[in-house]
Amino acid sequence: MHSAVNETLSSLDRTRRPIIGITAVVTQIKFAIFEMDATFVPQTFVQKVADAGCIPVLLAPQPGVEQTVGGLDGLLLLAGPDADPALYGQEKHEKTGWNDKVRDTAELALVEAALEADLPTLGICRGEQLINILRGGTLQQHLPDIVGHDNHSPGGKEYGQQKVRLEPGSHLAKFLAKDVVPCHHHQVIDQVGEGLTVTAWSEDGTVEAIEVNDHPFAVGVQWHAEESDDDSPFVALAEAARQRMSVRAR
Repeated sequence: MHSAVNETLSSLDRTRRPIIGITAVVTQIKFAIFEMDATFVPQTFVQKVADAGCIPVLLAPQPGVEQTVGGLDGLLLLAGPDADPALYGQEKHEKTGWNDKVRDTAELALVEAALEADLPTLGICRGEQLINILRGGTLQQHLPDIVGHDNHSPGGKEYGQQKVRLEPGSHLAKFLAKDVVPCHHHQVIDQVGEGLTVTAWSEDGTVEAIEVNDHPFAVGVQWHAEESDDDSPFVALAEAARQRMSVRAR
């Protein structure tokens, strides 16, 4: 009896799709004739995760959100507003935008719990920056001050196109299909946090990706992977989640 039950449970685990948590944002929306606060994730990210064969789950930026890590197979950290410079010991630059301190606090706790649990993690733009901040790194608050141009964020809804150089042997070098990526940011990693390795740079030397050392899969990219027709970052996150599920099922 017990053997049959165990076999059934094992079979179900093998066919279960990975559950990927996606960090959400709280903002005001207009729905029909009403204006209200809502927690949402842009559909582009949800679809990318679903297309990779996973089940997307929205994670509201609330205290205690890190407790969801035990029920997840992977984590996707989304883009968003500039992180509070006080988190990395700096005064606010005049070009630094509005800071959502509630979201900052919730997501940093979530990232910390995910990394401690070896949960496969992919950070996009702000998500990459939070990984660096958590590990004691800093940000350059306004990139044009350094590179003298704003090709990383041309303005409005337009994305800059950056050619990236990848570190051989990195996760990115193994899975990234295209080396020209869409960017829309004015902040980047400055000092690299403890236990992190830079694995991609743009042609002007800007840090474009990091990976967490001694972690099965924790990758942060500065560019907007959701705007590319190269879905390999999401596919790689899904595969890492499946591998983790397989190991835990043994």
